Amino acid sequence: MNNKIYLSESDMPKEWYNILADMPTPLAPPLHPVTMQPMKPEELGALFPMALLEQEMTSQRWIKIPEEVLDIYALWRPSPLYRAYRLEEALKTPAKIYYKYEGGSPAGSHKPNTAIPQAYYNKKEGINRLATETGAGQWGSSLSFAGNIFGIEVIVYMVKVSYEQKPYRRIMMETWGGKVIPSPSNLTAAGRAVLAQDPNSNGSLGIAISEAVEDAIQRKDTHYALGSVLNHVLLHQTIIGLEAQKQMKLAGAYPDVVIGCVGGGSNFGGIAMPFAQDKINGKNVRLLAVEPAACPTITKGVYAYDYGDTAKMAPVVQMHTLGHDFMPPGIHAGGLRYHGMSPIISRLVKDNLIDAVAYKQNPVFEAALTFSRTEGIIPAPEAAHAVKGAIDEALKAKEEGKEKTILFCLSGHGHFDLASYDKYLNGQLDDYEYPEAAIKESLTKLPKV
Repeated sequence: MNNKIYLSESDMPKEWYNILADMPTPLAPPLHPVTMQPMKPEELGALFPMALLEQEMTSQRWIKIPEEVLDIYALWRPSPLYRAYRLEEALKTPAKIYYKYEGGSPAGSHKPNTAIPQAYYNKKEGINRLATETGAGQWGSSLSFAGNIFGIEVIVYMVKVSYEQKPYRRIMMETWGGKVIPSPSNLTAAGRAVLAQDPNSNGSLGIAISEAVEDAIQRKDTHYALGSVLNHVLLHQTIIGLEAQKQMKLAGAYPDVVIGCVGGGSNFGGIAMPFAQDKINGKNVRLLAVEPAACPTITKGVYAYDYGDTAKMAPVVQMHTLGHDFMPPGIHAGGLRYHGMSPIISRLVKDNLIDAVAYKQNPVFEAALTFSRTEGIIPAPEAAHAVKGAIDEALKAKEEGKEKTILFCLSGHGHFDLASYDKYLNGQLDDYEYPEAAIKESLTKLPKV
């Protein structure tokens, strides 16, 4: 009975998988935020290196991972696949539960899987400074780590409510040399505009993106880096699912359902896209994205063109959205607060290849406690949404008396999120559900395309 299934470093995938090669419906092109015309690669060149823009748009199925990136991946990859025997026993379920654990990276989450190649490609193009945003802090930590490795200065606009709630994430970024600024700030026109309207604004990812993009376009030595949503980010994360496929084969199993938490789409895309290829090719596998009821982008948003940021500077993309001026509640513990969803994930939802469910945060933390008290790992609040989804699937198998194989991605640990656990344990977390009226109001401001 093996609790963990390992791959050797020599078995690490040498290529990323690009779902764009196999999607039944092509993605609509990104639009210029002013002209509303399809954006040209050179127009995006102020934000991203050409290598990443090529990855963003190519339909090539397999993209070679540079040796320099593989060498750094080897600090923590391949990551282990666990069989959750103790959780299965506690639930008294006939289901087999497997989880791919990404919390062993230096930043404690899956985010370095894309931070490392993004820093690498920027450095190759002569960029020495990166501006980015972060919500709960995993992405800012990861890019600060990657910037330190490649000698790149990293500026992180951190959503203010998270900046205040998660001081240790800030310290982690600063330990790796990142400069962390609470957003909205008075350093950018976008930030000052928000503060003029609401001096006590909690901030949002949309606002922080605006600040980072504005920062990047004002300096020739600076590019912008994004930790989720975009095609090339999901591409880099597919190393998770590709490793999991190899490990499931070693276990002599194949999942009936693959589960991941979803905010912008990178973690879920990473575990699910290689299995989406299987599904497109006829395999019977369910792909389940789990999001918070406080930010129900897929389950309550609309599929439409929308701005990627609050100040309307980022490209306009077709995606599930709650509206670019969506302001998430400060009470929501953890990340998963972006107003939009990856265009890839959104399109696959529209094509009925991905299912989605939303949970309130108290049941999510209840699931996290069940998991931590059986499997030992304390999940990040974001990852705990996937835990909740997996437990519900296992209990459903129990009710139906059917065997089922469940695979989920445990995208990070919760060591920096214990204040949220403290609130849960003391009954101080509210089960907030974002109101329909607020969503309808935000959606009236979608761009006219």
